[in-house]
Amino acid sequence: MEEGRAERRRRTEAPSCTQGGARRAGIMTDVHRRFLQLLMTHGVLEERGVRRLQKHCYRVHGRTAAVEELEDFINNINSVLESLYIEIKKGATEDDGRPVYALVNLATTPVSKMASDFAENELDLFRKALELIIDSETGFASSTNILNLVDQLKGKKMRKKEAEQVLQKFVQNKWLIEG
Repeated sequence: MEEGRAERRRRTEAPSCTQGGARRAGIMTDVHRRFLQLLMTHGVLEERGVRRLQKHCYRVHGRTAAVEELEDFINNINSVLESLYIEIKKGATEDDGRPVYALVNLATTPVSKMASDFAENELDLFRKALELIIDSETGFASSTNILNLVDQLKGKKMRKKEAEQVLQKFVQNKWLIEG
């Protein structure tokens, strides 16, 4: 049984390398899998937290080899995730520019829509809120202005009380910040 698993792993894992700008599938070890699972549970993590998480995963799996550079480590995971249209992305917080990492969906498919914690009209509210923020001179939008967007939503209508709760979920999930 164990031999069968090892054989399957050898067949599905190719060495991680870049050749002519094309990224080939990397190797997902238990360290990489644990890291990915923990990142998914955290949602968004600052770079310092991501580095600690990486070291923790190496420690848990008794890996004494030198910890891969974070960029190489994440690129390795991303090369495996590529076919699933998801990726670990690095961004910056809007308020002070601190580097953060999150797992993001790269394609909108019926399956990815079902995977969201938000209904279609809630995601529509988020898109409209982003447009409002981007179009503002300050880079901010008041909650009142965002709540007034409910009349412009497509599909299922939303009451302002519901929109308030959705707005709070956006803040709790760190999709938006209060300022």
